Amino acid sequence: MQSVVVALDERLENPGDTRVVADHLDEKSYNLGERAFTLPEGVDYDLVLTNAGEGILATGIISAHVKGSCDRCLGDAEFDVKGEVDEYFLFKEPDEVLEVGDGEDEVDYSLVSSDRTVDLTEALESALLMDTPFIVLCQEDCKGLCPVCGQNLNEADCGHAAQIEAEREQERLDKSPFSVLKNLELDD
Repeated sequence: MQSVVVALDERLENPGDTRVVADHLDEKSYNLGERAFTLPEGVDYDLVLTNAGEGILATGIISAHVKGSCDRCLGDAEFDVKGEVDEYFLFKEPDEVLEVGDGEDEVDYSLVSSDRTVDLTEALESALLMDTPFIVLCQEDCKGLCPVCGQNLNEADCGHAAQIEAEREQERLDKSPFSVLKNLELDD
């Protein structure tokens, strides 16, 4: 993602001061692990920077329309992302480790740079990645590909699914402890 650096000016000089930062980034794509996604309309973000006394709190939303491939049928899939941005930038390094509540988790923070800027790039990327679904589908009820012939089952039914289901049912019946009774002959 292209770098998003915001200079802190007099609008954020005192605790409680806020500043709205909104813009559009002409990003074309991003990766999540080995998966690639395209951003045909780029990325929009709308943030509020707040002077919280010991640092700057950046909160807001990042949104994008995303294209990728369906995990079931490998066809085109599209979805919208609206991720929450929540990042804390301290003015100076803390003397001790910051902890949340019961002391099990450390607070995640960045530092305001020496030239009084904050780099929002990582916070925006994280929000985009966190809101990307783990399983991407072209439609909620995607039928996927036939495991026998590879036919896209959303387009046509090749008949293999019924055959496989019948074989599985027969296998289940054959493994049943009562299967030996099928050959039992009862004399009258």
